[in-house]
Amino acid sequence: MPKPTPQPLVLKETEQHELEVLVRKRTTPQQIALRAKIVLLAHQELNNFTIAQQLNLTREMVRLWRNRWVALQSIPLDEKSVASRLEDAPRSGTPAKISPEAYCQIMAIACQPPEKVGRPITQWTDRELADEAVKQQIVDTISPRQIGRFLKRSRS
Repeated sequence: MPKPTPQPLVLKETEQHELEVLVRKRTTPQQIALRAKIVLLAHQELNNFTIAQQLNLTREMVRLWRNRWVALQSIPLDEKSVASRLEDAPRSGTPAKISPEAYCQIMAIACQPPEKVGRPITQWTDRELADEAVKQQIVDTISPRQIGRFLKRSRS
């Protein structure tokens, strides 16, 4: 009984070059570099079993990334870069409870001195900001911890 042959994967010169750069680059996340190696080895016409053995992976993982790359090859590189083709697919999850508008309004309050909104303090705390966001009816409820996450995210 013949073995199933994997989907053929042919890289353009620019794709191959960008994948090689990703593999060599020190700042590339290891997950992305590993996926780039899978695609490069698949381009060399190696089968999934051989690639899996060389990289110490499962055949299913090799098959997944080979098939995903082939599926995305019809999209031009200027629309979807090589690195973005190797990223995780979006996952489902609960929708955000705080809208982007509410987030912006809370951050705007945080940028004002507390005295400007009538708070008898000199510096915002997470608790005070949460209370003020509820008082101004920006959100129904919000925890001080969530405010702290907003502020921490905005620092970077």
